[in-house]
Amino acid sequence: MNNSALFLVILNFSLIGLLPIVFFRRDGNFNLSWFVTAAPFFVTTVVLILGMTGIVQPLYQPGLLLQTTMHLLAVVVAVTSITLIGLTIGVHRVPLALWHQENDAPVELVTWGPYARIRHPFYTSFLLSFFAAILVLPHYLTLLACVYSSITLTMTAKREEQRLMACVYGDQYIRYFRQSSRFFPRLATPPNE
Repeated sequence: MNNSALFLVILNFSLIGLLPIVFFRRDGNFNLSWFVTAAPFFVTTVVLILGMTGIVQPLYQPGLLLQTTMHLLAVVVAVTSITLIGLTIGVHRVPLALWHQENDAPVELVTWGPYARIRHPFYTSFLLSFFAAILVLPHYLTLLACVYSSITLTMTAKREEQRLMACVYGDQYIRYFRQSSRFFPRLATPPNE
């Protein structure tokens, strides 16, 4: 196993773990819904560290060429995730609320930078980090964490979108909603209405 690629993916998860401390607003709390959503991040980080120490082994050992390709792809995906986190933080003038907070009403609607094409670039970067984890350590726990996170982040995103449609920026958000996608950019942008 390539420890450099594995270390980079662990670094990616560590950066995500630091977001509540370095970026998100301080008026939120780590409620049960937050922990339910965040659990796979903790589990995956521990599994990756155990993989680095050799305690957790991949489910299968691909041939050298496939393993090298998977690790190179994991590096590209992790770097993309880290870059997207940085770009997303960079476009915000004010920190966001933690997930699942009752006081997460927006103070502005951000539709530029990574938000120009995707509505939830943080969640996209999170999903990319799970994909990188699967590539660098193909294990049923990394796969399960990815599937679980895809479901919980989709549910969280839908809830946020409904709240944004009902807030003071609702009309503007609905227009934005129609021309952007949830997690990954569309290949073709729809015509303006």
